[in-house]
This record gives sequence, structure tokens and C-alpha cells, in this order.
Amino acid sequence: MPDIPRPALHFTCSTWMNDPNGLLFHDGTWHLFFQTNPDGPDWGNLSWGHATSTDLVHWEEQPVALRVEPGELVFSGSAVADTANTAGFAGPGETALVAIYTSHHVPPSPRSGTQTQSLAYSLDGGTTWTRYPGNPVLDLGMQDFRDPKVFWWEADGAGHWVMATVDPPGRRVLLHTSPNLRDWTAASAFAPADPPGGIWECPDLFPLEADGETHWVLVVSVNPGGVAGGSGAAYVVGNFDGTTFTATGDFGWLDFGRDHYAPVSFSGVPEGRRLMVGWASNWDYAAAAPPTSWRSAMSFVREIGLVTDDGVPRVVQRPVVPLDDPVLAVAELTAPVVPSGVSDVVVSTADGAARVVVTVDGDRRELRLDRRQSGVVDFHPAFPSVDVAPLPPGDEVDLTVIADGSLVEVFAAGGRVTMVAQVFPLAPLTEVHVVEQRTS
Repeated sequence: MPDIPRPALHFTCSTWMNDPNGLLFHDGTWHLFFQTNPDGPDWGNLSWGHATSTDLVHWEEQPVALRVEPGELVFSGSAVADTANTAGFAGPGETALVAIYTSHHVPPSPRSGTQTQSLAYSLDGGTTWTRYPGNPVLDLGMQDFRDPKVFWWEADGAGHWVMATVDPPGRRVLLHTSPNLRDWTAASAFAPADPPGGIWECPDLFPLEADGETHWVLVVSVNPGGVAGGSGAAYVVGNFDGTTFTATGDFGWLDFGRDHYAPVSFSGVPEGRRLMVGWASNWDYAAAAPPTSWRSAMSFVREIGLVTDDGVPRVVQRPVVPLDDPVLAVAELTAPVVPSGVSDVVVSTADGAARVVVTVDGDRRELRLDRRQSGVVDFHPAFPSVDVAPLPPGDEVDLTVIADGSLVEVFAAGGRVTMVAQVFPLAPLTEVHVVEQRTS
């Protein structure tokens, strides 16, 4: 079978890839670490791959940053620049970049069967990494305890590090605090009465402003139980006081497509911006996907914001990518959302053999993404899908559809509704056609 077209502006990897890790901006460089098997195309030997960018659009893959070791797989986590040298890893004139990751212990480790949190640090801007000899820095003796997202919290001139982790089967986010990244104290747990999805993974917690008020957004990835089936990402808005997160609303979905999992945000970003990346796949069928010379992709980087609709804060997202880049096939339009109003955006290969159809349906007030004729679809029963998202009130909706080789991303309603779909055509998606049907 011919190779599936490789996306040009989405980051891709030639070996196995899943969750983004350690997203960090430091000294003019954007760092994207990610779960990878450095030795092959299938899940296993989990390590941290590494890519860098100067513009968040074009990525250059770097050598593996944290490689699997006997007894320890390197699972997901985050990274920070320890500018105040709280951990003591840096010498005079140095800044330590610190990775906080989950050690998944297997034989011959004496902790085999458990997961703990560990540190590694870099003194050369992220090129080489050294594991902290005092690892692990947090061990609760749990079989499932992972995905640390660490950030600095400060108020009234005093501050501390905060680590958000998950108890996956318990569907809880656990919060710990530390003055130095090495010594951690339990602070609180967030365990809603009606949690979404199956197990929880890859938490993120960050502030956003809406109408002059600061809110905190907690993101968790769920598998299974995603809104479109299989894995997905949910969020809830609330308050955070440095130790405790309290939800003030209900959970919503960060993306309504099937292929946006484990999204997390960059640390070290200049004040006022929140940027996220997700894995453009789904655990339902990731391992069954057709073999290619590249193995999976990340989503576009997204800028995250918050708006208030009828007093309810909602996340909005926009892609950080130049829509006029000639490698992309793009449609931008305003579509009616009225009875009998139907607008289709068809993205296809040049010969029309493979297509993805994005529909604004005014009767049902919904957005649909249909990839049932998108190329190779028969490798898993969950793949040939029609994903659906509700549209907010109004007689029209803005819609942007972006195709990059074999990935389609959709942004609608000012970024309130988004969808990601990976597809497997035998030629790149290069053609865009818009059809509007509306009866008077």
C-alpha cells in the first residue's frame, strides 16, 4: 500500500508517539517532549522524545531526551525552568530546566508494579538530561498514580510549586506542594460526585481571564468515555487558592472529535497567553492504524481563552498556524444556522477518491464531521465515524476547516467548538469545496 501522506505543519514522529510531555518555552525556544518508543513503531519502551521550534509551526526532532532504563519506563509529565534554582541543580550563571515525570516501575525494579514521580534536569537548555539521584521524589505506593503537571503559584510575594497528578481509576486529581521540586506535601484532592469518562489521565490546571475576572481551568483526559467515543479531553472551570481547586460549573468537552487526547499547556509562556497541544489519535484504534513511514501526530498548537456566555465561562480555542500557508487546504466561511439551512465543506484528494465532509446543520443545530469515505477506514470498527457537536445559539456560525495532508482540524463559533480527525488517504487532502443549501 502507498504511504499515507505525512502532515507538513503538524509535528510527526517516525517511531511510536502518544501524549505530549514537558511543553516548555525557554530562552526563545519552544520545547515539545512526547511519549515515544525510540526503537520501533509500536507502543513500548516508553521514553521522552524531543522536538523544538522557534515559531510553534515548524518542528525539528531532537535526540531522545529521557530514555527507558531497566526497571523504569518514562511515562508522561511536565517541565519547568527553575529560574530561582529552588531545587539546587544549577551552578553560578546556569538555569536548570527540570522535567517532572512518572516512573512506571517494572522488573527488576524493587518498586515493580507501582508508579512514582521523578525528576531529571538539564543545564544546557534541554539538550542533555540527568536523572536526579534521589528519585523518586513522590511515592504513594500506588499502582496507578501518574502524569504530573507542575507550575509555580505565587500570591502576596510568597509562592510554591504545585503538582497536579491523577489517580486514574479513582477519577481524582491529587494536588501536592513543594518549595524546591524535591520535597512534596499532600495539599488536596479534587474528586467530583459525577466524574466524566473512564480512567483519568494527563491533568492540567491554569488560570484564564474572562470579563476581567480570573478563573482556573482544570483539564483531564478520559479513556474511555470521550464525547465522540474512546478517549477524549474534558475541562471544568473553578477557583484555586494555591492548595485546593473548587469547581464552579459543570464539565465540558475540550474537543468534539475523536482525535484530541492528553492536551496539556506550555510552561514559561509570556504573561497572558495559554498554549496547548494534544495527541491527534484515539486509544480505540491507535495501535491498529495502517503502517506508515511516520507514526502518529500532534494537533496544531492552540491558543486557549475563556469567554462568558450567559454568565457561564467557556473555553475557546484558535489554531496557531498561518492559514495562508500553501501546504494547507483551508476553508473559512460564515454559515447559516436556520431551519433547512445546510452548509457542507468537502475536503478531498485531487481525484476525489478520499473525502472528509464537515456539515453545519441548521435543523439539528449541530456540526458534523464525516470521515467514512476518507481513505483507508476498515482497520478498526470505531474509525469510520461521524462526529457531532452542538452549536451555540445564533442564526449563523463562523467556521474554519484546515486540512494538512492527512489531518483535519475544525474551529467553529469563535472557537467554542473544535474537532480533530486523523485520516488515512492515499494522497494528500488538497481540495476544498463549499456547498450551501438553504430554502427560503
